[in-house]
Amino acid sequence: MFPSLRRCELSELPDIQILIDDLAARGIALPSGRVFLDEFGDSPELSRELLGLIRGGGKRAGASLLWTHEHEGESVPPVGDIGIVLDDLKRPAPVTRVTCVDVRAFENVTAEYAAIKGEGDGSLEHWRRGHWAFFSRECAAIGRTPDASMPIVCAVFEVLNEL
Repeated sequence: MFPSLRRCELSELPDIQILIDDLAARGIALPSGRVFLDEFGDSPELSRELLGLIRGGGKRAGASLLWTHEHEGESVPPVGDIGIVLDDLKRPAPVTRVTCVDVRAFENVTAEYAAIKGEGDGSLEHWRRGHWAFFSRECAAIGRTPDASMPIVCAVFEVLNEL
């Protein structure tokens, strides 16, 4: 999700069934489970950078702000859900499956999780700097004030298909 997830207006997203049908026509059958659309980053540049990290194998986790899920009426994808990750042009990119989900305060995110996120130098310090900025923008968009106790959805995923 995840997270570094960029949430969009529903009208901006492609129809999920059309994407599933398109993948099937390309010989990519999705495993059973709920399917959701996923995006990474909050700008085209960040989206491309994060997708590159996923494709390179170094990024296997995403973080999102629980308050944003609540604000948008979205549930947190549980373990087993299948994500069709969209690139910055709203085209399908990797297909993922959620393998672990944990909601914790920003201040309680671990170094181990930061390393799985695969961004920057993989350190917790880098994660905190970059994600504080990201979640501050998310908070501003939904009328919240960021603080160290804000709830972060820490999700780990596996890549099922590269597109």
